[in-house]
Formats: sequence, C-alpha cells, structure tokens
Amino acid sequence: MLRFLSDEWIGALHEAAAADADLAASTADLSLTIEQEVLGGPDGDVCYHLTFDHGTVTVAPGAAPSATVRFHQDYATAASIAMGRGSAQRAFMTGQLRVGGDLRVLLAHQEVLASVGDVFAAVRERTLPPEVDEAVGEAVAETASEVVGDA
Repeated sequence: MLRFLSDEWIGALHEAAAADADLAASTADLSLTIEQEVLGGPDGDVCYHLTFDHGTVTVAPGAAPSATVRFHQDYATAASIAMGRGSAQRAFMTGQLRVGGDLRVLLAHQEVLASVGDVFAAVRERTLPPEVDEAVGEAVAETASEVVGDA
C-alpha cells in the first residue's frame, strides 16, 4: 500500500499518468503545469507538480520551475480531495483550497483535468487512508456544510 504524499505515492501517480495513452492523446496540444502545495501533513509540508507537455504527462516531487496554476491547501483538505471524499470545487468555495496563477487555463481544460482523476483511480485504491486528526476533519466538514448551506 502507498502512503499519501510519499515519494512512492507521487511516483505511482507519475507511472499512471505516463502510461495512459488516452491522457497523452487528449493533452497533445496542452502545455500546463499544476503545482500542489500541501501544508501540515504528518511528515511536514509537501509540494509536487503535474505537467502536461504536448502529450507527455509527468508528476514529480518538489516545486515546479514554472507553474501555470498553483494549489495551496492543508493536509485534511488535500486528503479529502485525493481520496475522492471531497471536491476541489467545494474546497475552493469554502476557502480551504487557494488557487493562484492563470485560472483561465483550468477553465479551458476542465474535461482533460477531470479525466486525470480517472487515471489516478488505481493509485487511490492502493493508497492507505490518510491519517487526519478527527477534530481537523470535523472542522473541514462543518465549514463545508455551513458554506454550502448558506449558498
């Protein structure tokens, strides 16, 4: 089993993305780098990036040399999104996910980006459930519920 945000987990994401012919075909005209920064995890802060370079898709540890878009979130939020229990859209709406960079690129390539979740599904199945402090997890859920309820 893979540990969420470990080097092995990031490597498994890379292998899944690099091996997917449909993803390569759908990104043949795309040049985009998305950086993920996760704060406050059990092993400290983690940064990794996903790069689409004209049909070549890579996932690598560390900050991107030049990110088109940057996501910043705490560990509980990242774990919820990565394991399919929460959505990036809801986390953004509730202020738990901060986004920087060229958001127009995200909007223009929504379908391709949504397909990445499908590509990473096998990695999710091999990932140990992230350890999230119960109090933090409950606070995240309550905030999301309050914001959605107020909408």
